[in-house]
Amino acid sequence: MRFHGIALLTSAAILGACGGEKTPAADTSAAAPATTPAATTTPTTDSAATTAPAAGAATTAPAAGAVAAAPATGKTHEVKMIGDATGYKFDPANITVKQGDAIKFIMVSGGPHNVAFQNVTDAAAKAQLDANMSGAKMGELSSPMMMQPNEAYTISFAGVPAGKYDFTCTPHAAMNMKGVITVTP
Repeated sequence: MRFHGIALLTSAAILGACGGEKTPAADTSAAAPATTPAATTTPTTDSAATTAPAAGAATTAPAAGAVAAAPATGKTHEVKMIGDATGYKFDPANITVKQGDAIKFIMVSGGPHNVAFQNVTDAAAKAQLDANMSGAKMGELSSPMMMQPNEAYTISFAGVPAGKYDFTCTPHAAMNMKGVITVTP
C-alpha cells in the first residue's frame, strides 16, 4: 500500500507540474480539462455561456476540427478492475461491443485503476473515442484514476469505427493489466 501512496503522490506532483502553470489553482478545481477550448471560444455575452460543463457533460460547441461526444445508444457492458492475490486484471479482459454500446469500468479492488487506450492509429477513431471519454481525464485516451471500490467510469462507443482497441491500466501496465475491446458495426 505504501508504494501506491508514493506513486500517487509522485503522479499528482508530475501532473500538477505539467499543466496549469499560468492558471491559479483555485480556477482549475471545478473547470473542464485544459484540452476543452469551449470557454475561450464562446462569446462572453452571458455568464452561463462561458461556464465549464459539468463533469461528464459534453461541450456544445467543439472547436474547429474537434469531434463532439456521442452518447451511447445501445447496451452498457460492465468490466471489473481487480487487483488481488491472483493478480491485476480486467474482467473480462477481452470484450466485443457494438457501435453505440458503452462499457462501464468498475473499480473492485487493488486500486488505483484507470483505462488508457493504446496504439489507436486511425485519427478519426482516436478523436471520437477521446471525445466520448467524458469528465476529468488524465490525458488523451486516458480516464481519470478510480480510487475507491465501486467507483465507475463509463465510455460510449457511439461513433467509434469498428475495430480492435487495446487498453491498459496505467499504474498496473507492468503487471500485465490490459485488454482488448472489439467494436463491431
